[in-house]
Amino acid sequence: MRIGVVVDSACDLPMDYLERHRIQILPITIHLDGHDLVDQRDAETTLRFYREHLGAKGDAGSSPFSVEQIRDVFLSKLVLDYDYVFCLTIASSRSPINANATQASFAILNGYKPIRAQAGIAGPFALRVIDTQNLFVAQAISTVEVVRMIEAGQQNPNKIRERAELIVQNTYGYMVPRDLHYLRVRGQKKGDRSVGWFGAALGTMLDIKPIIRGYRNETGPVAKLRHFDDACSRLFAYAAQRVVSGLLTPTLGLCYGGELGELRKLPGYGELLRTCRENGIEVLESVMSVTGGINVGEGALGLAFAAEPHDVDI
Repeated sequence: MRIGVVVDSACDLPMDYLERHRIQILPITIHLDGHDLVDQRDAETTLRFYREHLGAKGDAGSSPFSVEQIRDVFLSKLVLDYDYVFCLTIASSRSPINANATQASFAILNGYKPIRAQAGIAGPFALRVIDTQNLFVAQAISTVEVVRMIEAGQQNPNKIRERAELIVQNTYGYMVPRDLHYLRVRGQKKGDRSVGWFGAALGTMLDIKPIIRGYRNETGPVAKLRHFDDACSRLFAYAAQRVVSGLLTPTLGLCYGGELGELRKLPGYGELLRTCRENGIEVLESVMSVTGGINVGEGALGLAFAAEPHDVDI
């Protein structure tokens, strides 16, 4: 059985990882300074977005592919390349992508047979849409586990699904934004008022940075610290503690809204990498997607891992 993996373009994984494991991208449409572009995780386009500060120009925004667009992505290619596809999406509480993909799945399953028959491909096609219940680099944790199982030779989709859903329920995603005012404005446009005007203004004036956690389709601050570097250092130290305590998968994800060289200069980064190496944990670093950058601002740090339920101590 040929099993494939699809993620939306908000999922932060390195381009070489996506290409090496043949992970397919479900694009997101970006509205930028009066123009639309399709975010397909193109490395040059993503870096240009950050280098030229395009997110700060005009009325930036994003919108998911429609049900019909998702259906066409599958029927034009994926039903031919694979017999079973796992489609892992950004949190359903934050985007309609999961709902659109779920609705599209019915049309895909109703329409694939003549396409495969014409191509001379025998046997049925099936797919499973999984809500990762998280954002950006945290979407990557369950995705990497699905890939690991497929490449280890697991051919039972039900076993892969069960494992993926377990990891989804135990994935912790964290983000440190640089610009609270930008985060507030973007949140308001999407109907999220969790960062109010007073909080954003006071936080900017005092240089207070929240550490925001994504967990089981809920997002909210778990700590507030003075200065971006201090918040990042505390988050790295906390992640290192969790690595030593034991993770559910041998993966820790990092993303950054800009050049990765800037990420690697943050205080505490080297110590975290050293701890991961000593404990057999693979670290996957990625430039944050254009979709992520538009929604949380340049220079934001993301970090994610899967672990047993625990109290957050940052």
